[in-house]
Formats: sequence, structure tokens, C-alpha cells
Amino acid sequence: MYGSRENLAMRPLAIVGPTGTGKSQLALEVAERIGGEIVNADAMQLYRGMDIGTAKLPVAARRGIPHHQLDVLEVTDTATVAHYQRGAAADVEAIAARGAVPIVVGGSMLYIQSLLDDWSFPATDPGVRARWERRLAEVGVGRLHAELARRDPVAAAAILPTDKRRVVRALEVVELTGQPFAASKPRIGAPRWDTVIIGLDCATEVLDDRLFQRTDAMFAHGLVEEVIGLLGRGLREGVTASRALGYAQVIAALDAGGTTELLAEARRKTYLGTRRYVRRQRSWFRRDHRIRWLDAGADRTCLVDAALRAWRHVS
Repeated sequence: MYGSRENLAMRPLAIVGPTGTGKSQLALEVAERIGGEIVNADAMQLYRGMDIGTAKLPVAARRGIPHHQLDVLEVTDTATVAHYQRGAAADVEAIAARGAVPIVVGGSMLYIQSLLDDWSFPATDPGVRARWERRLAEVGVGRLHAELARRDPVAAAAILPTDKRRVVRALEVVELTGQPFAASKPRIGAPRWDTVIIGLDCATEVLDDRLFQRTDAMFAHGLVEEVIGLLGRGLREGVTASRALGYAQVIAALDAGGTTELLAEARRKTYLGTRRYVRRQRSWFRRDHRIRWLDAGADRTCLVDAALRAWRHVS
């Protein structure tokens, strides 16, 4: 459908890549040129009120371009890939039906792949899930992760030993399917809707400097105050939101007393955590042979032109 020249105006474009490479700005400029609407693919930008720490574009900076999958969850809600996939797919198809171009933008790896590869998620069983959650409460995440390593070493190697939710989910899937957790993941093939996927990246030293400046700006522009306000709305109880980079570090600093020194350390840890996350993003995205990489440090006009050339090319 989207591969034909007659339907080119509806062919989606995805702009992906590491944090701090300028994806949102490029998306705005491309959307203005081709009549696009933007579908967010950043898991933490789904949350209302999580604005500064996620670098969410303020409404006034969106140039009147419709944005979807922003501010759709409360901080007490748990974000899931399956829920995102359903909502974002409906948005993409509605945008295309209006004759506009869906532009998917973000760096949350699982969210993007679930959308563009049309993942089919393994069934869940509340009873099985509850049993593993009780086991987690009894023995702790470290021992539960070790149990996963015995049952599915590949899954355990891919999941952080501190990630309670994913450890429980992996054990649930292994028990329900009788197969390794990875068996439920799809193969990378032709992207859904014939989407063109653009990747933005730049030299490590350049991106590290951008991340340092970005982190400083977040703290200077009120991240701590944003977190304090969200704590009053239940942020601490949020399974997903409370673990977001920047938010988790500020919560820990506030809990320890919130001194100037502790908050400065939170800023440093946020920067270092973001750098580590960028390395994971790069590793993930570089495995996807469909991505057409552009230099985020290039002239902005050249970047827009290159993105449009890729989008217009029909293979």
C-alpha cells in the first residue's frame, strides 16, 4: 500500500537514534515540508507533567503540528509496550487516512520496534504473574534473576539484574510458552506500512558534550521542582515513571536530604546514566539494517533534504 507512488503522501517516516541527537527538531522541519503529523516514540514522554526531564517540546514550540502519544498517561500508570503499540498504530493509520504523513519520532528501542515490526505479544496470565511477583517479594530481584538465568540464560543476560518488572515478565513468558523469552520477539523484516527509517547520530565526543549541556539545562530550568510537584501526584508509586533518567536520581537525592551537594551528585549521575543509555541505544539501532543513518552534526537544511530524499525513494 504505502510503497506505491500513488500513496507516497501517506508513507510513514520514522526518525530514530540516540538521545540528544536532535530528532524532535528534525521531525518538526520535515513535517512542515511534507504535511506531517508526529507520533511520539519516547516512553517517558507519554507521561503528563514529565516535561523538563524528558526534553518534551512545549506546545508553543510545536509550530502548530499535531503531536500524538504525548501526555497520555498519569505518572502512577505503568507504561507497556503492548499498550503503546496499539495506540500508536491507530494514530499512524488515522494520520495516513487523513492524507497526512505519519512521522514516528523517538529513541525508545522496544517501542519503535514493536510498532514498525507489528509485534505479537505473548499471552499473560494474572495468576502466573502474581505467583512470580510473590516470589520476587520473598527472595528479592537478585535471586529471582538467578532463577531466570537457570531457566533462560539468554534472557537473563539481556535483562538487568535490577529490572524487577522484566525479570518477572520473562519468567511468566517462559512458564506459559515453554520456550525461551527471546522466542517471542519478532525477526527484523520489511517495516510495517513500508515505513522509511532515518537514524540520527554523531561522533561520541560531540554527543557527550551535547548530553552534558542538556543535563545541565534540565537542572537549571527546574527539573528538581518538576520532580517535587510530581511526587505530590504519585510519582514515587509509579512503576515506570519513577525509574526515568533524571527523575530517579532526583528522587534519591531528595530522599537523602536534598542538599545542594546531593542534587549536584544527582545531576552528575543523570549525565552518566544518559551516556550509558545512549550506548545501549546505539547497540540496538545499529543491528537494524533498515535504518538510513544521517550525521546529526550536519547542516540542518542538508539533514532535512537528506531525510526527504530517503522518504521519497520507493524501493
